[in-house]
Amino acid sequence: MKTLVAQPSLVDQVKAAIFEAILDGTLQPGERLIQEQVAQRLGVSRQPVQQALVVMRDQGLVVDAPGRGLMVPPLDLSHVEHVYQIRAELEGMACRQIAKHITSAQVKNGLLLIVKGRRAVEAGSVAKMISADIAFHQFIYRCSGNPLIDSTMAPHLVYTQRVMGEVLMRDQEPRDIWGQHEAIWLAVSNSDPSRAEALVEAHLLNACGYMLERLEHRKKTG
Repeated sequence: MKTLVAQPSLVDQVKAAIFEAILDGTLQPGERLIQEQVAQRLGVSRQPVQQALVVMRDQGLVVDAPGRGLMVPPLDLSHVEHVYQIRAELEGMACRQIAKHITSAQVKNGLLLIVKGRRAVEAGSVAKMISADIAFHQFIYRCSGNPLIDSTMAPHLVYTQRVMGEVLMRDQEPRDIWGQHEAIWLAVSNSDPSRAEALVEAHLLNACGYMLERLEHRKKTG
C-alpha cells in the first residue's frame, strides 16, 4: 500500500497566502478584505477564502470591518505586551523542564535550528527570519515534555509573527537575536535550569521592549 503524504489543504494555503500578505505589508492595517476580491486575486473560489478568513478572525488576525467584509486590524500595543509576558512565563517554565531531562538528540537539533536562523539573517529574508525564530521557540515547547505548552502558545505565536512582520519589514538592518538563542540553548544543554529560565525570560522581555518602542515610534510618526 502506497504511503500517503499529507498536503496542505486549499483553505490552509489561502490562509497562508493572506497571512504572508499581512506580514510583508501587502495588506496594511485597516485594509478591507472582501471575499470576492481575495478569491479573484488568489485564483480560487469563495469557499476556501471564507473558511480561511473565519479561522483568521478567530485568531484575531482579521476583524469585522464597518459595513462589509473584514479588515486587517492595527496592532494593539497592550495586547503585544501581554503576549510577551505570557511567553516569558511559559517559556521560562519550558526551558527549566528541558534542562532537567535534555537528550543528545535534542541538543543537536536545537543547534541545527540556530544555524538555520543565522543563515536566514545572512540572507536578509524577513519571512525566513520570522519562520526560523518561531521554529526555535516551538522546538523549546515540544522538548519541554508538557504538550499543553505548545497548544497554549500556538495562537500567541501567530500574533507574535504579525508583530515581528510589522517591525522587521520596516527596519533597515536585520535584528540578529541568535546569539541570545544560542546562550539559552547552551544553558539548557548544560542542564542549568535556573540560567536557562532567566535567559529566555530576559530575551523575550527585551524583545517586547524593542517591539513596543518601534511600534510606538511608528504610531507617532505615521
